[in-house]
Amino acid sequence: MSRYQHKKGQIKDNAIEALLHDPLFRQRVEKNKKGKGSYLRKGKHGNRGNWEASGKKVSDFFTTGLLLLRTVILFFQQIADFAQ
Repeated sequence: MSRYQHKKGQIKDNAIEALLHDPLFRQRVEKNKKGKGSYLRKGKHGNRGNWEASGKKVSDFFTTGLLLLRTVILFFQQIADFAQ
């Protein structure tokens, strides 16, 4: 088990009172999971990244990747024709 590093510098007089004013023991507002005040605008998994390829990325590949592939094939065909 690791020890908690308090943010109170060096505690001189009352260690318990100093720890009570530490951010570890600050007041927190509980968010309701059900009922009044529980609506979340973003869904449970809303802020995850895209793991599937989007249409824009795929179209970028087809426009640039296939053009590049075509130029490479033409280049090698010219080299093969020149060698004959």
